[in-house]
Amino acid sequence: MKSQLFSFSFLLLLAIALTGRADTPNVLFLAVDDMNDWLGCLKTTPHAITPNIDQLAARGVNFTNAHTAGVFCAPSRAAVFSGQFASTTGCYRTATYFYDHPQIEPLQLTFAKAGYETFGAGKLFHHPAGAIDQRGWTEYFLRNQSQRESGWPLNSWSEETPFPTPFPNSIYNRGREITGGLFLEWGAIPNEREEEMADTKRINWAVEKLQQQRDKPFFLAVGIYAPHFPNYCPQKYFDLYDINDIEHPPYKADDLDDLPPKIKKIKTARSRIHQKLEDLDAIEDAIHGYLASMSYADAMMGRVLDALQAGPHKNNTIVVLWSDHGYHHGEKGDWGKHTLWERTSNVPFIWSGPGIAKGSQTDVTVSLIDMYPTLVEMCGLPQTHQKLEGESIATTLAKPALAKDRNVFLPHMNPREYAIINRNWRYIRYAEDGEELYNVQDDPNEWTNLASRPEYEGLKAEMRAVAPTTFAQPATKLNARRNLVIEGESFRWAAP
Repeated sequence: MKSQLFSFSFLLLLAIALTGRADTPNVLFLAVDDMNDWLGCLKTTPHAITPNIDQLAARGVNFTNAHTAGVFCAPSRAAVFSGQFASTTGCYRTATYFYDHPQIEPLQLTFAKAGYETFGAGKLFHHPAGAIDQRGWTEYFLRNQSQRESGWPLNSWSEETPFPTPFPNSIYNRGREITGGLFLEWGAIPNEREEEMADTKRINWAVEKLQQQRDKPFFLAVGIYAPHFPNYCPQKYFDLYDINDIEHPPYKADDLDDLPPKIKKIKTARSRIHQKLEDLDAIEDAIHGYLASMSYADAMMGRVLDALQAGPHKNNTIVVLWSDHGYHHGEKGDWGKHTLWERTSNVPFIWSGPGIAKGSQTDVTVSLIDMYPTLVEMCGLPQTHQKLEGESIATTLAKPALAKDRNVFLPHMNPREYAIINRNWRYIRYAEDGEELYNVQDDPNEWTNLASRPEYEGLKAEMRAVAPTTFAQPATKLNARRNLVIEGESFRWAAP
């Protein structure tokens, strides 16, 4: 009997040695793009129909006061995967932290070093050629061989993906040729062509991975392009909404008047987009396209989440769902991101799985940069060469009611420009070009800039003290035409 017990114990220990701890969790890492906080589970206005993400929130912890780590796609994703802010890497506007800082270990490489299989698909990094950090992946899905042989661009909208008819489709772009980008472009495609969409193919690949038995723990990361413009998606998602019932967010006519002069000038020029939509009586149309794309993104997330629930990994998988940043729809006269205001910074951020409370919602302040150190703690990953600049929120996930609020840092697009955010306040500094301060409890729309009032000098000083004392110079500018070197199915950046 003792001999049998010894043999069993030896085999168990051997299995643990080969595959990690017996309770090592898998990780399902789900990214959406440009999705703001209009989720059903966040009870905002406008209100998107997102039943699948809402169900995920009901199974885990839903952060209502989560913020991006960069003000648009490239720097946000660079911060998430490097674990360092742009103030350290210089990636204020770029994603290629691995060029200037090859010593940085990306998130997927840290998982690989811990014995995980690592699978990636879609928009996890930025979408142009040369933006994906290739290190550490067991497999990275690309839809066709030409993508793999041209620097791994995502090409979410290309000749092989469906477009609405006519093209361009939105009233904002109708009658003019689109030569670059598809900004403020929306329209329905036939329902029967849903499986041809790039995001659908990425999701279907992830579903297949979740259905397979595995001998090792896995890190499965899948990012979709929706609801990033163009807001093209099947007609059935448009049909979920009655355009006559669509509300727009609150606007204030003189909202820009109390901004610092330089910022006011920049944003006044930007507000012409909103003025054009008003002239076209197209604000509700534009919001309709975005809501439809949010519902399409929710349906895609639903496919993956359903596969997890029905598959062999249901009980031992941490799920993290996040958006790279939020999105303005006319608030402060802006359409897009790139700002230090709430509409850019606030993001959907939901966790579920082992070690995570169920059915909890919290307004404790957190940042996307917290994901890396949290996963290191929860999954027993090795320490990285670089200092991880976020904070582990593992304790908050286990006991959200006991969590204490904190300040989080958000760099802008230039050194020494940033926001400091907590549950009650948002402080914004534009280097030497001015400040903003908002009491977000009393003024959630950030309509009244308090920065010039002398009674807040002490508070501003406290919040400034949270910011870094030094800021890295902007990262090396790389040009894909001149500096991207294709080497078979791989690529590298040559010095400019």
